[in-house]
Amino acid sequence: MAVGSMPFPSMPTLDGVRLGSAMAGIKKPDRRDVVVIELPETSTVAGVFTRNAFCAAPVKVAKEHLQRSAENGQVPRFWLINTGNANAGTGDTGLKDAQNSCTSVAEQVGANPYAVLPFSTGVIGEPMPMARFLDGIPVALGDLASDGQAWQNAAEGILTTDTRPKGASVTLAIGNREVVINGIAKGSGMIKPNMATMLGFVVTDAGIDQALLDRLLRETVDRSFNCITVDSDTSTNDACMLAATGTGVRIESDAHIEIFRNGLQRVMTELAQSIIRDGEGATKFVTLQVEQARSRQEALDVAFTVAHSPLVKTALYASDANWGRILAAVGRAPVNAFDVEKVIIELGDVRLVENGGRAAGYTEEAGSQVMANDEITIRICLGRGDDSATVWTSDLSHDYVSINADYRS
Repeated sequence: MAVGSMPFPSMPTLDGVRLGSAMAGIKKPDRRDVVVIELPETSTVAGVFTRNAFCAAPVKVAKEHLQRSAENGQVPRFWLINTGNANAGTGDTGLKDAQNSCTSVAEQVGANPYAVLPFSTGVIGEPMPMARFLDGIPVALGDLASDGQAWQNAAEGILTTDTRPKGASVTLAIGNREVVINGIAKGSGMIKPNMATMLGFVVTDAGIDQALLDRLLRETVDRSFNCITVDSDTSTNDACMLAATGTGVRIESDAHIEIFRNGLQRVMTELAQSIIRDGEGATKFVTLQVEQARSRQEALDVAFTVAHSPLVKTALYASDANWGRILAAVGRAPVNAFDVEKVIIELGDVRLVENGGRAAGYTEEAGSQVMANDEITIRICLGRGDDSATVWTSDLSHDYVSINADYRS
């Protein structure tokens, strides 16, 4: 079930970028589950990773290889992704498996193992079926292509409980030339990123220096993937990667940086929102806007408190205009010196709360009409400052419970 499903977008070709996939049967037969993304040697690469203390073996190896590549002046040109097994909670054996998978790619392409970054998603705590995984790598390498179909196949090859592949692309005019940004992502459950997304891979043909690329990635992730939640769970495997191939326009002037940042933000936000629209069992796409806060963090704290409330999320699923649940969630948010008399809460264009209680003009009929929609906006004005934040979430349905109860079967 997906809210506002969109077809996979057309992906322009990026010079020197190729993607390949294979069906290795890591968890299920006859589905793509191994993906390789190849970048040109002119690329710069940035990444952000989960802060979960039990971060997966591939996360540890990817971070190490990214650092080693930077120290040795190398480019991490090959991204190796598998689905069906997270290789998390697997100890030293998992680390060796992740390293061996990188070595396998390196040997077949004539590169240093540090030039390969591994990423995994799937069941936690299960040993990686390495024989099947390693058998799939040469097949994925043999499938490398640069066209739009290769992007879609790769997007399909990184899915777990997702119902559809997720992609976004923009073409920008910078100077008298075009700059392309393509991105794919996966995620549907265990979604409350604490740095990035579940798995996201974004590539542009622009030329961008390393320090600027790092900054742009963190800035745009902070206002996209770090602003979504399905179930308040942060994965052991989250990673978001950004590569600039350097085959096109160099991004250096302040004006060009601003144009590029806005385009990158569009791609990141579209990918992040597509994850919420495809949230496990989701029937609602919910935008939480918190305004007039003393700080952006305060606005985020209020928004996530509401977004994580099981009572609010189940009311959304039931299309029940039980506005008291929203009020209660706002009231327990970690905000100091809260003046409830100044708080305004609106559901779509219907005012729910003002002056410390139910708005004078509110009617149950009006609230119920808004709650019946597939896409809902909840606006919360705190009346205590000038900062704001927007968070996107979904409802909590019977299907979410069923999907996760049956996940390992």
